[in-house]
Amino acid sequence: MRAVTFRPSLLALVTILTFALHSHRAYAQSTETPAIGGSASADHWSSAKTLDSVRVFGLRGQPLAVDGIEQARERLDERAGATGLVDGESYRGGRVSTLTDALGYAAGVFVQPRFGAEEARLSIRGSGLQRTFHGRGLELLQDGSPLNLADGGFDFQAVEPLSSRYIEVYRGANALEFGAATLGGAINFVSPTGYDAAPISLRVEAGDFGYRRGQAAFAGVSGRGDGYLSLSGLRQDGFRDHAEQENYRVFGNAGFRFSDTLDGRVYLTHVDTRSALPGNLTLAESRRDPTLAASGNLALNQRRDYRLDRIAAKLAWAASETGTLTLSLYYADKSLDHPIFQVLRQESRDTGVDLRWRGESQWFGRRNVLIAGAAFAQGDIEDDRFFNIAGHAGARSNRFDQRARNAKLYVENQTWLAPSWVLAVGAQALRSQRRSQDRFITGGRDESFSRDYSGISPKLGLRYLLDAYAQLYANISRSLEPPSFGELSGGPGVTQVDRQRADSGEIGLRLDRDKLSVDFALYRAHIDGELLSLSDGSGNPLGTVNADRTIHQGIELGLGWHPAEHWTLSANYLYNDFRFDRDRVYGDNDLAGMPAQQLRAELRWSPGEYFYLAPNLEWTPQNYYIDHANSFKAPGYTIAGLRIGGKVAKDWSWFADARNLGDRKWIASSSVIADARGQDGRNFLPGDGRSLYLGLEWRPR
Repeated sequence: MRAVTFRPSLLALVTILTFALHSHRAYAQSTETPAIGGSASADHWSSAKTLDSVRVFGLRGQPLAVDGIEQARERLDERAGATGLVDGESYRGGRVSTLTDALGYAAGVFVQPRFGAEEARLSIRGSGLQRTFHGRGLELLQDGSPLNLADGGFDFQAVEPLSSRYIEVYRGANALEFGAATLGGAINFVSPTGYDAAPISLRVEAGDFGYRRGQAAFAGVSGRGDGYLSLSGLRQDGFRDHAEQENYRVFGNAGFRFSDTLDGRVYLTHVDTRSALPGNLTLAESRRDPTLAASGNLALNQRRDYRLDRIAAKLAWAASETGTLTLSLYYADKSLDHPIFQVLRQESRDTGVDLRWRGESQWFGRRNVLIAGAAFAQGDIEDDRFFNIAGHAGARSNRFDQRARNAKLYVENQTWLAPSWVLAVGAQALRSQRRSQDRFITGGRDESFSRDYSGISPKLGLRYLLDAYAQLYANISRSLEPPSFGELSGGPGVTQVDRQRADSGEIGLRLDRDKLSVDFALYRAHIDGELLSLSDGSGNPLGTVNADRTIHQGIELGLGWHPAEHWTLSANYLYNDFRFDRDRVYGDNDLAGMPAQQLRAELRWSPGEYFYLAPNLEWTPQNYYIDHANSFKAPGYTIAGLRIGGKVAKDWSWFADARNLGDRKWIASSSVIADARGQDGRNFLPGDGRSLYLGLEWRPR
């Protein structure tokens, strides 16, 4: 087993740990003093909840650079479009291993792991439809700073759900608040701070398939400073052969209040993961023995080993009680060792800066909110490729030096036309560059290229406030997505594809009453140049190209209902209708890879904090195509689970999380190919069998 490599930059995390432990006593003392806007309480959680709902200026309370959860919820509810918030506490009552565990009940989010692993198909409104690994079509953010590489791709391993106080979801053009203008939108993972995290948190999880996971987290406040540190590790053998995983993560942040109107924050991340890849099976193999690994993956010892070191900083200045200027910077150093059909070895270095203003004012006696910003990112990749000899690098097959740059300006203004009517107008201007220098020319073929992409993505939205608990919204927008290097040079050869552009519209309802919350959106997007793997009229594969015209439309429904005391129903329903639009080869065929419907639902009974029982269901009722030619389908499925748990004494909690109770053989995900020719090829990723996971957590108050 390869040892974990800690970079020199992580020495600062040791400092944070020392600081957190030292300040534990100071933190406890600080909560005894009434904070501005709050009431005196020795209970950390009570005072934190009080402070979350107000804007605090002073040495106590939520930092300027980070919104409390209630502030974030209020800000998200003021978007003229589909948004959502996932409380980090909501998913701690079960196994937390993949993004499905954290985002499975987030309205509008489709997330399905490949083989019980961190990598998944993560999509909103059909974004990045082809990807079940190294995602695309969304912006992943940590505390407002991009986790994506500069070319637009992102790695699932960069996220630790247990180190998120809450998760913000911006579907479609509603991510313009962060300057994002992709088809899918953005997901922002917001870290705990010394103000809103438990002073100490220890957690262990264990279960079937050799699953072991642990986390130790520390937080504290001392004078003007605060800090948070999380150390976590995971190991599992996996349900399938050749599916072992091992990862270690360190997430930390520290803040300092320079004055009542100026504070800063530093974020440090270290991730070291190793994953064996069992590969795809045929449908017949999946039904016969879903634990098998593909023979080719075994022969080539296919793996994905990944290391990330990242540092980010944020400086927030409250220029007035209604306006804040925030400067964010980040640097990420990533290493990838990836034996697949060839051995990929990549070294990536990404830097970025964002300057953002958010201010409120009065225009003709009406409230007005203005967000404006400028962002720049640059990424350099050393992409070295070798022939795969049983998982080891043989002779070099290719080498590229690649550079991606993105510069964008964005602005969005909301004006209250009347107490119940709000108009939102915004736009993003983007200029992107993709440069690749072929450093290993064979056969006299130089695969170097240089492409520029630019455009403007406008948005117009309207909100109508029905009352204090309900609102309607509608918007029209444009999205613009330059290709990542995965589309340009991710396969055996270079394909210089163009940008993907979409014109979208949505209408929706947001309702949040005592017993019922509803998040409903109906959307339609006309896409020009969608990045897809297609074939020509004779069935010959073309690789990734720009499709002519496609349509993505559907329904997103999130539901929370309290039908009676102690009972809660939570559900996330998706209806997806993604298709070609009079294509010369594919006509009006369905786009492959995404089921037409998916439902995740849980009914929870909790007579008190010391016990809960929560049966759950995941349902995909129809078969769906795995190829754009619509010649072969993946089967639908229904799987059921059960979670029980609760508190033990004051500071301890436990859970038992049983999954796939019927031990069903089911297909979790599939490849997306051009034409299966009606044949059962190796395009299927079986889901996990019946399993049980147990967890125990200690968080003294």
